[in-house]
Parts: sequence; C-alpha cells; structure tokens
Amino acid sequence: MLIKTLVVGHLETNCYVVTDENTLECAVIDPGAESNTILDYMEDNHLKCKAILVTHVHFDHVTALPKVYEETGAQVYICEKDLDSIDSPLKKSGRLPENVIYYKDGDEVKISSLVFRVMETPGHTPGGVSLICGDAIFSGDTLFAGSCGRTDFPGGNMMEELASLKKLAELPGDYEVYPGHADATRLSLERVYNPYMVRAMQL
Repeated sequence: MLIKTLVVGHLETNCYVVTDENTLECAVIDPGAESNTILDYMEDNHLKCKAILVTHVHFDHVTALPKVYEETGAQVYICEKDLDSIDSPLKKSGRLPENVIYYKDGDEVKISSLVFRVMETPGHTPGGVSLICGDAIFSGDTLFAGSCGRTDFPGGNMMEELASLKKLAELPGDYEVYPGHADATRLSLERVYNPYMVRAMQL
C-alpha cells in the first residue's frame, strides 16, 4: 500500500491517494481542492482511480470532488448523515454525483487488495467517518496529532466527538493516523499525549 499525501487548498487539507502498488488501482480520500494537483499525480504515476472516499462534507474536503469524479468516473462514497444535516456545497451546487454510495459503520470498500473499513466517528460533523486500511487510519477531522476536530460548527457535538475518540482509542493494537490536516501521528502516542483522547478514554 502506497500512501501519497497531497496538501491542497488554502486550509491546507490533506488529500490522500492510496494505491495498490501491484495493480496501480487507487482511492482518493477527501479531494478538497486543486483538482489538477490530484489528477496530475494520478496521471503521472499511471494510477487508475476506482473510488473517491469522503470523511465528511465540509467544503475543504469535497470542493474538488466533482472534477475528480468527472475525469475518473470513480465510485463516490459518503456518509448520508452528513448530507442530511449539513448545508454541504455538494448539495447547494447540485454537483453531487448520481452514483454515490452511502456507506455506514462497518461497511467495507475494496480496491484491489486494499480494504477500507468504515468507522462512523461523528462529533466534528454528524456523518463523519474514519477509514481503516491495514495499519492506517484516515481520521478526517475527528483526530489530529495532539488535538481533535472543532465542534462549534453547525452539526458539531463535543460529547459525540469524545465518544468517537474513545472508539478510536479502543481499537486493538497501533495504527498510523493520517488526519485531515497537519502531520500524521500514531494512535499509541495519541492515547498517551492527546488531552482530548485521554479525557475520552476516562468516560
């Protein structure tokens, strides 16, 4: 599994391109902006995009989705709870692809040998998800290195956020954590040093 981080947009969102190196089939996680950057990376590396996976529908995570979908025809996956409860730019613009699959907790998305397991982690948004693939967690804006997602936006809920952090903390073993912004971290470190996760584990 090859993980490429593309930092896109003025909010410096992490867009991840996750590739099966044997087949060159890939998934794009959170195409937040700069569609040309994302598409050029895939073209330069001869990748075949099979899925676009959205951790939550805030604009800085989905602005480039329509263009990436248009160019690749990849299957789009979103948690419907976000679209039902947040004034998403995808809904307002009418550019939500028709072939969306609404995934939920426990679902799996398979791309060649890659298997992404969906864990619903609301709090930052009602339909936020984290995606677990191998020893990696793509946590969106739920978990950051030393911090967590804001809950003061519409649809945010701090108690749900803490419950989601506890859910992540209770995963067995260790994982590399790839958040929606800033640097990657490890779950083992966050269990010890992240004050929000420490608080969540005490609930």
